[in-house]
Amino acid sequence: MSSQPPVIDMNRLRRLLDGVNAFGINETTGGHNRIGYSDADMAARDWLAGEMKADGLAVSRDGVANLFGRFGPAEGPCVMAGSHLDTVPEGGAFDGSLGVCVALECVRAMKDAGVTPKTAVTVVATAEEEGRFGGMLGSQAIAGTVTRDWIDTASDADGIRLVDAMAAQRLDAHKALDAAWLPGAIEAFLELHIEQGPVLERSKIPLGIVTAISGVCFLQVRFTGVANHSGTTPMEMRADAFAGLASVAAGIPALIERFGTEESRVTIGKVDVQPNFAHTIPGVAEFSVILRDTSGEVMRALRDAVVADVEAAATAHGLVHEIVEKSWLAPVALDAGLQEMLMGEADKLGLDFLSMPSGAGHDAQTMQSLAPSGLIFIASRAGISHAPAEWSDGADIEKGAQLMLNALLRLVG
Repeated sequence: MSSQPPVIDMNRLRRLLDGVNAFGINETTGGHNRIGYSDADMAARDWLAGEMKADGLAVSRDGVANLFGRFGPAEGPCVMAGSHLDTVPEGGAFDGSLGVCVALECVRAMKDAGVTPKTAVTVVATAEEEGRFGGMLGSQAIAGTVTRDWIDTASDADGIRLVDAMAAQRLDAHKALDAAWLPGAIEAFLELHIEQGPVLERSKIPLGIVTAISGVCFLQVRFTGVANHSGTTPMEMRADAFAGLASVAAGIPALIERFGTEESRVTIGKVDVQPNFAHTIPGVAEFSVILRDTSGEVMRALRDAVVADVEAAATAHGLVHEIVEKSWLAPVALDAGLQEMLMGEADKLGLDFLSMPSGAGHDAQTMQSLAPSGLIFIASRAGISHAPAEWSDGADIEKGAQLMLNALLRLVG
């Protein structure tokens, strides 16, 4: 074994990240488009599988296209590390992909230093984490929390069914039911991710160690009124679907004030108004409502309040309403022992960090149901994410990657 401890090679890490981000890049906008189960998403997985094989890892995939690269003993439990490769439309270069690349760079650094782990390290690139179909399918499949009913009914915002999107990539969505790992097969799960918020940068602290992850409730709401002429229909005789939507949106601040906490987030993200013509009263308004909080009780209260506001808006504007809960991911407290270990390793490295909750969902929250899970945050410039301007500084990435490496060394002996 080398006398030098394993260290992160930032040039190699940058090349790996650039390699992943060559897939789905929009050269005009700088955005990345590796939507779950798109051609670009699957091509990136194929390329990364080739990198893992070249490194001598034992590479495998499961029925939902989760990609695994195992380093160390072929049998027995492992410590799993990684994140996701898929992006939102026109997403950034760091969300998810950085965590996968850091995990593989950690293995490469171990190999460089001649480290033979007593417990295997499994690098994972999970599938469909960004919630195109309402969940985190890749990590949910690993954790065994996917249900047949959800698979059969899941669809994206454009109405494309999960089963059809996966079939287009020669995948059977129902294989998700066979992808669960057995209890004990994963001793711990570690994920590195950008913060996607402004807290660390505002605090001038490079790293976060996450204590808990907010839950996510995805509601799809549809108001149906009457499309009519905007000039000849008196205001008091309208059944304006957009007016119903506007009423719900305007009520969000009061709803959070009454039922929420400082960790609460309520967002109307995707809106479709029909017929969407300047001189026609909208007859249909369909929109998403995403609720988040670190308390399940608060989330339920927020959900009930949104439903009540939708019903009130429908009554006030003469609309028919429909509400569908597309998914519910419960808030999760991450493993206290891993938090303590990460803090100890950060102290040894002389790194400043902040203990903090996560407002965004991550694979670690679903993996916690199967194995102790930990999450490291890297500061995000201006808190921007899910956009081409997403950026994290190399110096902060190097600190987080070295913390991940030292934590893995601690876990795998």
